[in-house]
Amino acid sequence: MLKVYPAILHKEDGYWIEFPDLEGCQTYGATLEETMELAQDALGLYLVSLIENKQPIPAPSDIGDIKTDEGRVTYVSADVDAYRRDTRAVKKMLSIPAWLAKNVCIFGYGRFCFYRLKENDCENLLLLMYNI
Repeated sequence: MLKVYPAILHKEDGYWIEFPDLEGCQTYGATLEETMELAQDALGLYLVSLIENKQPIPAPSDIGDIKTDEGRVTYVSADVDAYRRDTRAVKKMLSIPAWLAKNVCIFGYGRFCFYRLKENDCENLLLLMYNI
């Protein structure tokens, strides 16, 4: 699903871009190319987060209705489907060496499971996500 929204491109030390229709959706890049690429990512991820949280997607404004004294108005498009995450639960089994199993402490809460070597400090903490 391709979505196209007007955006305002600003030039300062680098470039930054904002989407007037999407509150808080903006990004920054050192070059014009990087900024436009990041703008596509920002747009796609913003819209997917609205969809995943069952929030309405604002309609894009007409580019002619956007007035600005700073920057230039342009269009940015993003394929929203490319940013969707597969949130289905997948069961995985993990095999570890026996010597390691004896030295591992397992504790978890909710969707997160922590594995930590009992004798080491927090630097050795591994965070593994699992779905229930």
